[in-house]
Amino acid sequence: MAHINVPEGVPGIRSLVMFRPETGKHLYQLAQVLLREDSPLTPADRELIAAYVSHRNNCMFCRNSHAAAARCLYEEKAAAVDEVFLDMQNAPVGEKLKALLNIAGKVQISGKAVTAEDIEAARQLGAGDREIHDTVLIAAAFCMFNRYVDGLASFTPTNADEYAEMGKRMVEKGYVLPGQPG
Repeated sequence: MAHINVPEGVPGIRSLVMFRPETGKHLYQLAQVLLREDSPLTPADRELIAAYVSHRNNCMFCRNSHAAAARCLYEEKAAAVDEVFLDMQNAPVGEKLKALLNIAGKVQISGKAVTAEDIEAARQLGAGDREIHDTVLIAAAFCMFNRYVDGLASFTPTNADEYAEMGKRMVEKGYVLPGQPG
């Protein structure tokens, strides 16, 4: 049960933005820009970064919903998402993405945990300034989203099918306020 009076049965951040749409619209706009709009990182990779940070923060709603979106986007390589959660260094994703996930994991601990060596390792694997920037911003934003969702104890479904549907909706419609056209 949520700590505040939000719509019953509406999962995660959706219930919170329904409670306060004037702030929620900006959070959804941020998610749309970070995860769907122009970036040298694919939408699948950006969703994976969001899910990985959420996994490390133990935010099950954000982890499961963004992992579902990443699985949809990766299509036949969907299993890589869960392998990243189990053992990121040995998961079947590219080395550059592993270096970026390493940076995202450091941001999850503390922004100051990111070292010049972490950045140089990503650069050596082909990451440019924009990829590094977007990785850090996604990781930082998802630390905030995770704390928002869990700090207000929003409803977290346990049925994997519900997350699969959320993932499809996020891929098809992007990040729009509940009740708004996609």
